[in-house]
Amino acid sequence: MGEAVGSRGMRRWNSGIAAWVMYVLVRCAFALMQVFPIEWNLRTARALARVWRRVLPRHFHLGMNHLRAAYGEALSEAELRRIAQRCLESVTMFAVEVICLPRLITPFTWQRYIRLVHIEEALDLVLQGRSIIAVTGHYGSFELMGHLWASLGFEMAAVMRPLDNEHLNRFVKASRATHGLRLIDKRGATAEAEGLLADGVSLGFIGDQDAGSKGMFVEFFGRPASTYKSIGLLAMATQSPIVVGYARRRGDDARYDVGVQRIIHPREWAEQKDPLRWITQVYTSAIEEIVREEPEQYLWIHRRWKSHPRGASLVGKMTVAAEKTPLSPPL
Repeated sequence: MGEAVGSRGMRRWNSGIAAWVMYVLVRCAFALMQVFPIEWNLRTARALARVWRRVLPRHFHLGMNHLRAAYGEALSEAELRRIAQRCLESVTMFAVEVICLPRLITPFTWQRYIRLVHIEEALDLVLQGRSIIAVTGHYGSFELMGHLWASLGFEMAAVMRPLDNEHLNRFVKASRATHGLRLIDKRGATAEAEGLLADGVSLGFIGDQDAGSKGMFVEFFGRPASTYKSIGLLAMATQSPIVVGYARRRGDDARYDVGVQRIIHPREWAEQKDPLRWITQVYTSAIEEIVREEPEQYLWIHRRWKSHPRGASLVGKMTVAAEKTPLSPPL
């Protein structure tokens, strides 16, 4: 019931006068952040995360429950709590980065902020005229990858879910398009995506979103996670390699590693009995490997395991109930 009330509250902010008020507030915050160095804004973001934990502790508890389910007894309770707190800080820092980084990352300045890691093969593919499907997760400063790719002069499009507030949606799209990054609506994107890949435009996806009961269930941290089939189907239809990458923070300042974890080539899935399942599991496992390297930067408050396979309804209800129940004190 609480979620339903919260959803109604959010809908009120996405229409009419309230939508304009929200838009103006965001634009004011945007303008204010431009006055200060990004390091100051990131420091403020981390302080706000500590306030967030105290004022709305349920998000911290949700992150703790997901971490417990993912790591079991491999990590101590103190370590899980540290990661959960850093997760909240990662979220608030990401909000700052979405606003500030498009202005800072240019063809002339990107090397001040970004170090490239194992991207040679991916660059070779693009320089050879191959379009790629770039996949990442809700990890680190994940939108930075698209901005960097576009600022280097490569044609890049990203699939996005439009914001419900149409005024904010136009503003965010304009910000993301600063360096020529093209955006396509997640709804009904398949036909457009195929055309872009055929024209040599690379395409970016967030690959760790819950796809509902009709998604393909593959393992993520040892648990079945519903995953969209569209990435694998698109790769198979266009014979485009899938590049699984990340944008990871180096410390708390505006310094980042942008790298490639795994490249999945068409010749690999051609040998598989069930290529779609194989592709989906391989890129999901690659995202897991990225997260395990520095779990503090993953969005553990994201309900990645929200959906459950058929026949697991009772387990699913128990899991959802556990996610709503605080298992540790708020401090």
